Amino acid sequence: MARNYRLLVFDWDGTLLDSAAAIVACIQSAATDLGLPPPDAASARQVIGLGLHDALSRVLPGVPASEHVRVAERYRHYYLSRDRELALFPGARELVGSLHEAGYLLGVATGKSRPGLDRALESSGLGGYFHATRCADECSPKPAPDMLLELMDELGAAAELTLMIGDTTHDLEMARNAEVAALAVSYGAHPRETLQAEQPLGLVDEMAQLAAWLERHG
Repeated sequence: MARNYRLLVFDWDGTLLDSAAAIVACIQSAATDLGLPPPDAASARQVIGLGLHDALSRVLPGVPASEHVRVAERYRHYYLSRDRELALFPGARELVGSLHEAGYLLGVATGKSRPGLDRALESSGLGGYFHATRCADECSPKPAPDMLLELMDELGAAAELTLMIGDTTHDLEMARNAEVAALAVSYGAHPRETLQAEQPLGLVDEMAQLAAWLERHG
C-alpha cells in the first residue's frame, strides 16, 4: 500500500518521553535556588521544547540574560538527578519499533542538548531505531526550521514526504516554517486547545491513537 510519508520526525520530551512534569519542577527549583520567583506550571510548560536558554528568557522575562547561565546550571543539576527515572509513555517503544520494522525513516528533533539526547536514547533503548537526530545546541532551535531541514537533507527525504510529530506549538511552528506536515499529540506539554489553534494535520490524545493515526494515514 502506498504511503503518504517516508520520514517521520518525533519530538522527544512530552511526545515519546513522559517528562513534562519533571521539566516544570526542575525549572521551578532552579529559579527558587537563585532567589528568583519561580514560574507557575502553565508558564513553564509553555516553554518546553525550546532550547534551554530560549526557554529561560521566555519563562523568566525579568531576569537579566547574565543570570540565565546560572539558572541553566541549576536546571541541569536537577534534571540530571532524575532523568534516569523518567520513562517512555506506554506504547512508545512498541510504536517506534514497529515503524522501524515497517521501513520508515525515523528522526528526532528536540530542544534537548546533544549530551542529553544521547543519554536518553541510550537509557530508553531506542537509539538504534532512529536514522538521524538533531538537537537545540547543534543548529537554530525551534521554531526555526533548521532541524527539520537538516534531517531531510541528511536522509534524502522531500518535505512533502516528511511528517513532524510533537506535543508543543513550537513543534508545529517549526514544521510550518519547514513546509512540512505536522501531527500534534495532546498528552504532553501543551494543552489540546492551544495545539488545535495551530491547525495541525491531526491531533491525537493518547499513544494508541497516535499508532492508529499513523497506521491509517502514514
